[in-house]
Amino acid sequence: MSLDLHPSDIAEAKRLNRKLAWMPKFRPRGRIKAALMQGAMKVMQMKPQSYLKRLGVTVETRHVEYGGNSVSLRILRPDGPPRGIYLDIHGGAWIVGNARCDDPCNAMIAVECGMAVVSVDYHLALDNRLDLSIRDCRDAAFWLVENCVREFGTDCIVIGGESAGAHLAACTLLAMRDRGLQAKIAGAVLFYGVFDLSGSRSLRAAGPETLVLHGPSAFSNLKRLTADRSEAERRRPDISPLYADLRDLPPALFLVGALDPLLDDTLQMAERWQSANVNVERVVVPEAPHAFNRLNTGLARKANAYVRRWVACNIAATASRRVEAA
Repeated sequence: MSLDLHPSDIAEAKRLNRKLAWMPKFRPRGRIKAALMQGAMKVMQMKPQSYLKRLGVTVETRHVEYGGNSVSLRILRPDGPPRGIYLDIHGGAWIVGNARCDDPCNAMIAVECGMAVVSVDYHLALDNRLDLSIRDCRDAAFWLVENCVREFGTDCIVIGGESAGAHLAACTLLAMRDRGLQAKIAGAVLFYGVFDLSGSRSLRAAGPETLVLHGPSAFSNLKRLTADRSEAERRRPDISPLYADLRDLPPALFLVGALDPLLDDTLQMAERWQSANVNVERVVVPEAPHAFNRLNTGLARKANAYVRRWVACNIAATASRRVEAA
């Protein structure tokens, strides 16, 4: 498989980038401004989602318990028995966002891949408690593994996330591997993640001119969220997956824009994952900023369709291997 981009896709992206250069950037801020952003987002989300009904996708909100911890899940189900489960972890710099933000992408995964999508509404780290964000995602995954067959009729799982969500997905995968649960995971889709919480070289070098994501604010946000740690402690594997033992992890698809200040995070993580497992596909998308797959461009549509094909192929391949091994 390859991401087939036409010169017209690149030209369109360049035109949009010239507009983005003049538009406000996302600036991860402190508690009060993040809370205001979250409130404004929830007001915008009061609009009915008629497109879900047109697609035949049903939505359910569940509160599940694991190990005494309660986690909220948003579940999107396709029309018909699911062939697998996509465990989604939303982005938002760990301080804003919710599972509903990912409905447009998740609904298409549900429809085209025939999968149930379980999206985690994890603890937002407005109190700088990244450990609670990681715990919620980990416990949601543990609950899913224990209950997937009863709830969805399948135990074939793909885990995915974007930006901060990709970081939390990587932390969750490592926790699952450490519990010996890696056989349940058919693959991982990691969009432009933050894998080095001490700040990768490309993030440290990013200036205020970066598109979509304000580089200096993103780096300051990392330092604020880990204020109780030294720079060396920010590289500890419990919060920085880049420095973890990455052996025995599932096939992974890494995607990042060439203009993303988090480019080095993806390049380095993909390289270490590939060295440990030899099962990585890496896609660097030209002329693409942070969160490029959320933009209204042909490039974004092709990248998202590529992800859905990759997910469907890995679900099918995992099912075939299990049949052969039975």
